[in-house]
Amino acid sequence: MNTSTPKANFPCKKVSPDPSASDFTGRNTPAFTKSYEETFDFGMVLGRALKPGDVVALDGELGAGKTCLCAGICRALGVTEPVTSPTYTIVHEYEGRVPVYHIDAYRISGAEDFEASCGGEILYGEGVCLVEWGGRIAECLPADTIYVEIRISSGGGRGITVNKGTDCRMLN
Repeated sequence: MNTSTPKANFPCKKVSPDPSASDFTGRNTPAFTKSYEETFDFGMVLGRALKPGDVVALDGELGAGKTCLCAGICRALGVTEPVTSPTYTIVHEYEGRVPVYHIDAYRISGAEDFEASCGGEILYGEGVCLVEWGGRIAECLPADTIYVEIRISSGGGRGITVNKGTDCRMLN
């Protein structure tokens, strides 16, 4: 797996998702969630801060909660249908207040494969793009991409770190 996405400083401080938050532009914004519902709710907080054209790249091991976080983001963007992982279809498109493109890059072998399968027209469109396994196609992502890393803690909770911008690809 391409490890060019940001590395979080874990364990995270315990930070509850703040429903009034509207800006995830800072570096290393940490949170810790203890359940599916809290991870979903954190996704809703993040989703409320997104606007058309935003790209969110999510990374974390299998089962970390990337799709759960995407479901919360989609709900905040007005998507009412169930959100599922697009592992085999590569892209799911959802209708909300803005179009939402949910991409799974796990089976994409790199930039050329990504361009051939769904490409930049989605990343640079009018919707919001959610890219699970975004580190696999980091070189294709816009400079202002929001990077989310999810880590499973030893107690089963999730450490979530949010960073924005090209420089976040180089964090150690």
